Amino acid sequence: MAYEWFLASPQALLGVLVTTLAMYAAVLVFVRAAGVRSFAEMSAFDVAIVVAIGSTIATTIVAESPSLMAGGFALLLLYGCQLVVSRWRSRMASVERTVDNRPIRLMGEGGRMLAENMRVARVTEDDLRRIVRSANIVDYTTIQAVVMEGTGSVNVLHGHSEALADSAWVLENVRDYSA
Repeated sequence: MAYEWFLASPQALLGVLVTTLAMYAAVLVFVRAAGVRSFAEMSAFDVAIVVAIGSTIATTIVAESPSLMAGGFALLLLYGCQLVVSRWRSRMASVERTVDNRPIRLMGEGGRMLAENMRVARVTEDDLRRIVRSANIVDYTTIQAVVMEGTGSVNVLHGHSEALADSAWVLENVRDYSA
C-alpha cells in the first residue's frame, strides 16, 4: 500500500509526460487565441476561469479520468466561455455590471479618508498608508483621489493644482458611499 504512494510504473509516468506536454500545448494555443486578455489584470470572472483552467489541467495530468481528450475539450470550453463573456462585456453594460467589480473611492480630495468606502472595500488606515507610500506621496494633502479598482489594484491620483471635479471622466462608475 505505502509502495503505491511513492512510486509509479513507467507507463504511468509516460502517461503523465504525454498528458502534461499536450495540456501545455493546448494552453499555449488557447491563450494565443484568447489574446492579451488572458494576461490582463483580472476581473472576478477571469479569476474563476483561471482557477477552473488550473484545476482542469492538474486533474487531467495526474488522474486517469478525465482523459486527455476530455481535459482538452474542457479547456476549449473554458476559454470559449471567457471569450464569449468578454465580448458580451464590451457590448452590454448589464453583463459588465454582473461580471465585473466596480471600483471604489477610498480617499477624496486633500487625502480625506472615506470611512464608509474603506469599510465596504475592507481597507484599513494602515493599508492606505502603505498605498500612499508606494505611490511616493509625502504630502497626503496633494491627493485628489485613491481608487481601488475592480481588479483589486489601487491607483492614486495626486499632485494637480486644480481640484478634481466629482464629475471628472476618470471617476465615472467609481462607487462613493460618502456622498
